[in-house]
Amino acid sequence: MKLNIYQKLHKAACEAGGVAKGKKVPGMHFNPLQHDEVQKVAMESLLNNGLYPICTYTNYVKETFIMVTCSMRIHDIEDPTSHVDIEGCSAMGNLDKFGTGNGMSYAKKYAFLNALNLKTGLDNEDGYKAKPFEQPKPTNKIPQQKPSGTAHANVDINIDMNQVRDAIKSINDIYALRKFRKENPGLFDPNNNVRVYRQITDLYETHETKLNQQGV
Repeated sequence: MKLNIYQKLHKAACEAGGVAKGKKVPGMHFNPLQHDEVQKVAMESLLNNGLYPICTYTNYVKETFIMVTCSMRIHDIEDPTSHVDIEGCSAMGNLDKFGTGNGMSYAKKYAFLNALNLKTGLDNEDGYKAKPFEQPKPTNKIPQQKPSGTAHANVDINIDMNQVRDAIKSINDIYALRKFRKENPGLFDPNNNVRVYRQITDLYETHETKLNQQGV
């Protein structure tokens, strides 16, 4: 019996399993969810079920960032007229030569996650039944890890700039913002990675200017 596209998508979701998160990187307090790992798991399951995704992107350039929206259309290769659309996945990037690519990768990652409802966790089994993390004492400090060997060269690939951006923008007064920088020197160290340093510094200075103008 031939399956329709929704039955195929359901089957793909059941077979996909979970996505293992990556290792922590210097300056970040969480395990990153890598785009390549999400795509690997999703594509294997989709292709095994006769489904193929095609993405289109819309860019909105603002004064200090670019917003990238991913529209994913999943086609049934056995029926070219049948498809499912995954809409509403977007991400922000800096206004530099890396911004569009970063935004596209982030938005596409979440389109895959939404399409297949992929489990995520520290291993492939704990996505739905993960043990809760210990609750840390309230602080703006992000634990630092000293890179070794060539680890620092991969920071720009592994670091999730959208989550760094959210952390900085959640601070609503200038004193807390300055304390955040003081307590997280690894995020502002150009010796770790020059490109990441410039992105985070630009983000910090933009938010600092905004808070100064608001008088908070």
